[in-house]
Amino acid sequence: MSRRRIAIACQGGGSQCAFIAGALKTLFARGVQERFEIVGFSGTSGGALTAAVAWYGLLKRAHGDRTPPEDRVIALWRDLTAQTPQEIALDASCTQAVRLIERGVLPSFATSPASPQFQAMTKALSQLIGRPEFTDLRALITKHINFDELASLIEPGSPILLAGAGDVIDGTFKLFSSACGEIKPEALLASAAIPNLFSAVWVDGHAYWDGIFSSNPPVVGFLRKAFMGKHVMPEEIWIIQINRVHHGAVPETPSDIFDRRNQLAGNLSLRHELEQIQMVNMLLQERAVTPEFMARFGLDMMEPIKVRFIRMSAELSEGLDYPSKLSRQPEHINRLIADGETQAAEFLATFDESGRDVESGAIDETLVEQVENHGPPGHI
Repeated sequence: MSRRRIAIACQGGGSQCAFIAGALKTLFARGVQERFEIVGFSGTSGGALTAAVAWYGLLKRAHGDRTPPEDRVIALWRDLTAQTPQEIALDASCTQAVRLIERGVLPSFATSPASPQFQAMTKALSQLIGRPEFTDLRALITKHINFDELASLIEPGSPILLAGAGDVIDGTFKLFSSACGEIKPEALLASAAIPNLFSAVWVDGHAYWDGIFSSNPPVVGFLRKAFMGKHVMPEEIWIIQINRVHHGAVPETPSDIFDRRNQLAGNLSLRHELEQIQMVNMLLQERAVTPEFMARFGLDMMEPIKVRFIRMSAELSEGLDYPSKLSRQPEHINRLIADGETQAAEFLATFDESGRDVESGAIDETLVEQVENHGPPGHI
C-alpha cells in the first residue's frame, strides 16, 4: 500500500513557534516520516527556521546520518532559549517593557533597526551576552544547517522546502523554494525579518521583510509546479498553526485589542490561501475543470486536497499575549514545546499504524465539506 503524501506548513509567530518544535518532535519521534511520504515543508518567520531544520534533518537522515530529525529541531530551540542569567534578565526586561508599552504604562519611542543608535545598542547587547546563537539569527541558522552541503543532499525525491517573505519595494510575495535552489541563509533571514527589529534583507537585488506580509504559512505553493518543480504534490496539507482562530469575547482594553489585531493579521494570508484551496476543491468535486485548465494556473492537482490542523490547546493559547511572542524565558519555551508534543500526539491518534484515518473525517474534512457542514464560503 502506497503511503499518503503530506506536506507540513509551519506558521510564524515569534517564540511561540516553540509549539511547532514540540509538534514536530512528536511527529518525527512517532515515525510520521515512515507512515507518510513527506513531500514538502513550508514556513514563515520562526516557522520557516523550524521547518528548515526539520527538512535538513530529513535530508541528512536519508544519507545515513543517525541524528533523529526531532533532536535537531529541539536543539535549535534550546539555542534560541535564554540560558545564562544575563540572557534571562535581558529577555525578561525587554518583554516586560513591551507589555507595559502595550498597556499604556510606558511611552512608546519610534526606532529604526537601520539607525546607528539601534545598531550600536544591538552590538553592545550582543557583546554583553556573548553567545551569538541568542542574538544573531545568521549565526543560529548556520550552526544548525550546513548550507554548503545542501546541493549534495538534495535528490530528485527529496522533500521541498518553501519559505515565505514579502518584497518591500515591489509589494509582491516571494516563496523561496529548494526546488529552485533558493534556500540559503539570506532566504531564511528574509522570512524572519520583522521590520521593527531587523533591517530588510537583500536577496538577488530585492529587499524582503518578514513572511507574515506574504504567506503565513505558504500553503498553495505546495500545489504549484513553479515552486515544487517536478515533485509530486501532496494529498494532504498539515498546518501547525500558532495564531488563535477563535476569541472568547470582544476585546476592549488596548492590550487585548492589540493582541487580537495581531492574531487576525497573522491568520489573514492563511485564510486567503485556504479559500483558494476551498474553491479549487469545490470545482474538482463538481468536475467543473479539466487538467488543461488547472495547468493554465500552474496548479497540479485533480483530486481535492485535505487540510488538517495542529493547534495549541485552548488553555495555553488563551493565556498568551503579543509580548509572549518575544519572550524566550525557559519556562515559557518549555511550556510551548510540551503543548506541541501533546497536541501532535492527539493528532496522530486519529490515524492507524498504516497512516489511514481511524474514523472518516477524524480531524478536518476537505474544505468543501467544511463549508457544506459549517457555513458559507469563508467560514473555514
